[in-house]
Amino acid sequence: MNFKPLALAVAVAVAGLSMPAHAVPQQADASRQDEAAEIAAMRAQIAAMQQKLDQLEQRQAQADAPAPAKAPDVAPATGADTSVVATADETTADADSRKPAAKASADGIKLGGAVRFQYSREGYSEGNRKRRGDMDFDIFRLDLNGAIGNVELSAQYRWFQYMGAIHHAWVGYKFSGEDEGQLGITRVPFGNQPFDSHSYFFSSNYYLGLEDSYQAGALYAHGGDDWNVQLGFFKNDSMGGVDGFVGNRADSYTYNVVGWRGPGEGNGDDPQHPIGVADTGAARVGYTFHPGAGNAVEVGASALRGSLESSTRRVGHYDAEALHANADLGRWNVQLQAARYAYHVDGGADRLAVGAYDFYDSIAAKAHSWTGNVAYRLPVSWGPVTALTFYNDYSLVNRKSGQLPHTWMNITGMSLEAGGLFTYFDFVTARNQPFIGGSMAGDGEVEHRFNINLGYYF
Repeated sequence: MNFKPLALAVAVAVAGLSMPAHAVPQQADASRQDEAAEIAAMRAQIAAMQQKLDQLEQRQAQADAPAPAKAPDVAPATGADTSVVATADETTADADSRKPAAKASADGIKLGGAVRFQYSREGYSEGNRKRRGDMDFDIFRLDLNGAIGNVELSAQYRWFQYMGAIHHAWVGYKFSGEDEGQLGITRVPFGNQPFDSHSYFFSSNYYLGLEDSYQAGALYAHGGDDWNVQLGFFKNDSMGGVDGFVGNRADSYTYNVVGWRGPGEGNGDDPQHPIGVADTGAARVGYTFHPGAGNAVEVGASALRGSLESSTRRVGHYDAEALHANADLGRWNVQLQAARYAYHVDGGADRLAVGAYDFYDSIAAKAHSWTGNVAYRLPVSWGPVTALTFYNDYSLVNRKSGQLPHTWMNITGMSLEAGGLFTYFDFVTARNQPFIGGSMAGDGEVEHRFNINLGYYF
């Protein structure tokens, strides 16, 4: 916009208003002196207005100029919602919600991570009860997420006091805004995603290898519309299979099958008959309905099938299926899932050895699982606190092979969001549940645990 005509018009108007309408003859000399003073004053005003006009025009020209390009090291927006905050300890975006790769001028890899601490009061530990609970360091983790030349990278490594473990590590390519391929250690598409739970402890499915499980292979994912389709092929588990180059097959984030149990073998013993999963095909299909503004209900089905291998030969196969629903209804979230799995070992076996978190446990070779979860998210504005989520998660594992007793777990809790701080407050009641005083293949009592997990995510 040109401000010069406007400024001159204003100046003329001011001059006209400033001049006297009637000058008497006897005051002519004085009037001329006054007019000369007024003219000088108006010229000064016009000069000041001209200076202001020049400044405005300069600012306008700068505003109209194109914005400078981003620096090459700016990370692209490749996350969801750490939402995908959701869960127990996961903030990495899943394949469904990743945004398209950034333009070349914004390529880069972003470094993130978390530091977590934990307080626990365990009813099944006499020493812990006498000490009124224990405070421990939980994990330090580093995340890499981003893209260079439209080829994506996502990786996460975790350090515990007792072990280090890869969580996931894959490279990917966006074929379109809705289709992506991933290669590496990536999530097995099965059940409600990204998690079938709201608490720090996940559901009992996690300890069966059926929730937030990662294997080494390839994944195709279609998302971004009402359909979610994921197809995967996984060569082996994240530890390199039955004879992978690892010192301890229990040093894993994912619960992996590491052997079959023979008669007399304890639930927590090192596996006497090592095996591993291999050549697993997996498929997950979900469709989202929108019953009213702000509501979304995804219903879907999942299935997987693979082989069981010793170090020298194939020794069986396994399969699993699930029906699942995940509903966001305003501030409420409801999750339902029914699943079954079966490991068929040549010669028969009622129990399998699994490994994770630097220890071995056992699971039934066959079982059914059921989950029902509800959560309510309350936005607040209490200093740094922005949201509270209240939840109750219930899971049941029954119809186990070998007539093993069933497992159940109920978690009533709350999570708190405050900037980079995310905290879980969980009260857990369970029977035959790992980390709650039991084993998935055990026959124990009902146990209790109160747990606070405090993490800072960056």
